[in-house]
Amino acid sequence: MCPRMTFLGNLWSTVFPPSYFFPATGKMSVPGSYQAAAGPSSMPTAPPSYEETVAVNSYFPMPPAPAPGPTTGLVTGPDGKGMNPPAYYTQPVPVPNANAIAVQTVYVQQPVSFFDRPVQMCCPSCNKMIVTQLSYNAGALTWLSCGSLCLLGCIAGCCFIPFCVDALQDVDHYCPNCKALLGTYKRL
Repeated sequence: MCPRMTFLGNLWSTVFPPSYFFPATGKMSVPGSYQAAAGPSSMPTAPPSYEETVAVNSYFPMPPAPAPGPTTGLVTGPDGKGMNPPAYYTQPVPVPNANAIAVQTVYVQQPVSFFDRPVQMCCPSCNKMIVTQLSYNAGALTWLSCGSLCLLGCIAGCCFIPFCVDALQDVDHYCPNCKALLGTYKRL
């Protein structure tokens, strides 16, 4: 038998010992058509455990892990002269801490569109579900309406009517609990 086949056979039996395939007998005889299998089954019922798998792979030596930080050294190049390989960094493995569990709850609120009607929403100041209170203030549309009425000849006081009409004023939305200003609806 050639040396390569012997090496592969030894390697195969090292990686997969006969007890892996035939745990009852420990022999590598395969039942053919001329002989029946002894026992209920000659095949294993479950795959190997993690410990068995790690133990099988421990036959092959692993090179030592490089230390964290930059690593440089003199390497012989193809022409026989020494050359420096590029520096590389290895990351240290983080050590898990069983006590460090951080839970953060984030509430995302959809943007609220404010109009001239009360809005039901969650107040960002007091975190309560509220219906906003409205406050009307003179805005650009109010002043334009007043100026237009003045130009039309309503100088005797009728030009101030837009300041009494809520439909011509800007609307501020307030929280009824904490009185915080939540938003403004501008008419113009």
